[in-house]
Amino acid sequence: MKFVTSILNRRAVMALAAASMLAGVMHTAPVSAADVTIPIIVKDTTSFYWQIVLAGARKAGKDLGVNVPELGAQAETDVNGQISILENAVAGNPAAVVIAPTEAKALGKPIDEAAAKVKIIGIDSSADSKAFTSFLTTDNVQGGRVAADGLAAAIGAANGGKVEGKVALITALPGAGSLEQRAQGFKEQLKAKYPGLELVADKYADGQATTGLNIATDLITANPDLKGIFASNLIMAQGVGQAIAENKLAGKVGLIGFDSDEKLIKFLNDGVISGLVVQDPYRMGYDGIKTALAASKGEKVEANVDTGANLVTKANMKDPKIDALLNPKLN
Repeated sequence: MKFVTSILNRRAVMALAAASMLAGVMHTAPVSAADVTIPIIVKDTTSFYWQIVLAGARKAGKDLGVNVPELGAQAETDVNGQISILENAVAGNPAAVVIAPTEAKALGKPIDEAAAKVKIIGIDSSADSKAFTSFLTTDNVQGGRVAADGLAAAIGAANGGKVEGKVALITALPGAGSLEQRAQGFKEQLKAKYPGLELVADKYADGQATTGLNIATDLITANPDLKGIFASNLIMAQGVGQAIAENKLAGKVGLIGFDSDEKLIKFLNDGVISGLVVQDPYRMGYDGIKTALAASKGEKVEANVDTGANLVTKANMKDPKIDALLNPKLN
């Protein structure tokens, strides 16, 4: 009996020693990608556009084995909410943070402070900060130029080739970097290429589709000879599209929107919208996480990446490349 007990004791000691050695190996092993956390902070988690961004980030997390918390306010107008989300995310000591700033000026200092502790990757919209390790966005100035070209083409098609008349610009919110750049590009292109188009209104809204509807309705009433409108984001395009439809002006007042969802695609099919300038938000989210992971490892990343913009019309919306942008995979 003593012999058996002795054998069992020796086995127990050996097992304990082996377990101790394994624990030592695990303790000294490098942290795996699965232990890496990179939050992504968008402007509005309820918006279809930002859900596409989050879907791209989610897929990158799965492909790269990275934990990707999906964060953001409930509205693009909640600037203070996004600042708090950023501060809380940084307090969690992530490997890096990906953020689409809601408002350029207000987010500048918070991003500077965050970047002193962790790598910050910007997507979509700029901020008054030079602390981004990398910035991935549509060239929004170019996107505005594309919108001007699309609106001019729509006006010409509806008026026997004459590209002339009154046009308007409706921007969702003041101070948002991407929206200001789109407005800049639109106005520059009108001035440079389309002297026959007169910008008679340059309006700001409050981020709500109903406000876009009301502004457009007032513009149509005040300018019965209005030829076209550029609504520079998805929410404004929804509201302005509704105004065009309710006033039965499809094909008479050209409308170019920015981004897409089911409602805007239906407006495009029905001829209410003349064209949509469509970005690649899925790529923005995916490459944002991919870039953040590389930066967190000390790898060299591009300071600025243009993720592209395309003019979608009823004529080209079925093209495979365009269809993939209009109907991204959200799972």
